[in-house]
Amino acid sequence: MQTLEQLESGQLAGCRELRLSCGLTEFPRAIFELADTLELLDLSGNQLCALPPDFARLHRLRVLFASDNVFTELPAVLGQCPALSMIGFKANRIRHVPASALPVGLRWLILTDNQVESLPPGLGQCLSLQKLMLAGNRLQSLPEELAQCQLLELLRISANPLASLPEWLTQLPRLSWLAFAGTPLTQAQESLALASTPIAHMPWSQLQIGSVLGQGASGVIHSARHHPRTRVAAQPLPQAVAVKIFKGEVTSDGLPASEMAAAIQAGAHPHWIPALAKITGHPLQAQGLVMPLMDATLINLAGPPSLASCTRDVYAPNTCFDLVTVRRMALGIASAAAHLHAQGLMHGDLYAHNILHNGQGQVVLGDWGAASFLPRAKPALALALQRLEVRAYGCLLEELTARCQVEPHAQALLDDLVQLQSQCLHPDASSRPLFTDIENRLSQMR
Repeated sequence: MQTLEQLESGQLAGCRELRLSCGLTEFPRAIFELADTLELLDLSGNQLCALPPDFARLHRLRVLFASDNVFTELPAVLGQCPALSMIGFKANRIRHVPASALPVGLRWLILTDNQVESLPPGLGQCLSLQKLMLAGNRLQSLPEELAQCQLLELLRISANPLASLPEWLTQLPRLSWLAFAGTPLTQAQESLALASTPIAHMPWSQLQIGSVLGQGASGVIHSARHHPRTRVAAQPLPQAVAVKIFKGEVTSDGLPASEMAAAIQAGAHPHWIPALAKITGHPLQAQGLVMPLMDATLINLAGPPSLASCTRDVYAPNTCFDLVTVRRMALGIASAAAHLHAQGLMHGDLYAHNILHNGQGQVVLGDWGAASFLPRAKPALALALQRLEVRAYGCLLEELTARCQVEPHAQALLDDLVQLQSQCLHPDASSRPLFTDIENRLSQMR
């Protein structure tokens, strides 16, 4: 994080990235001195409510973050910025999104946790749009023109008063990661899961919290131990566990209560991380879940998408697997997804960065933050949503097969995997297989 003093003294001349969080109430004019080099500007965590009318002088700016400020309208001047492709205004007070605020090259728009009641039809003119994050607003519908955004891959619309999903949504050829929990479409099923599905309760006072194991959009995961004599379920819980504490009321994926409902409904499976207990009595009234502590040999398959990759995960350099290992991983995740869909849920975030693996084919799927209940009363829509998630799986297969060592004797297996991958990525969603079929086909591959 840089300082305002550094900026105004000229120490930051020529910089490409600038991050200022220092209680700003007005846009610092000294930023324009960086117009010929600045590509990323992060003004999150200030008290800004407007941008200057000549903001587009930042002609090289590609990324703008202005989360945790007090904007009530997405600034119209953003639409004049020639290079701007990523805009993030999470946790402001935005009610109005003018069409003029949307740059023609927009790829990634974050308006999570605001007060937006409607989106302009002009959003459909953003034909490069890949990622749209709208959880925690007041949207009752999506503009039909959004159907023109044929490159859209990730959509977060959880925690909005949306009573239905538009028919065109599941027909988008590239949509792969969708979250719509905490809406009228899912609330009854979420409430039923929370009220009727048996799960233990773990008092906070009986937990000894350890180190941070990781964190995501919805919460922070710690190692923990509980009193060995404490029995909070029909079967005693392991003494060493993992504890997830949710960060706040609204996350980029949706609501903590929705995530808890999905995790509880999912139950147990060999290839995902189950919820063992709900936490009660947290001193700050935070919500949380107790989960198994994963074996230390299990590591993340990849890192989350970067600003450059937008919707695709980032793998460590030189990541490489043999084909037998890839088939085992693919089968494990397909089995988990098939069982999840049978439980009436979609994961919503089927990504390599949410998968732990041991390098030998063992895989475990985690993170229920974007999970949504499939609409029981609308079986055709439920099937279409399952096939939408199959495309996310196709992206995963594509990433894995691209990182394979291929022995001559295994060429047939590679051909089978690539063929399956192609079918999962089919632009016509109705032509994609379901996970039960995928699991059966992978079981027969050798």
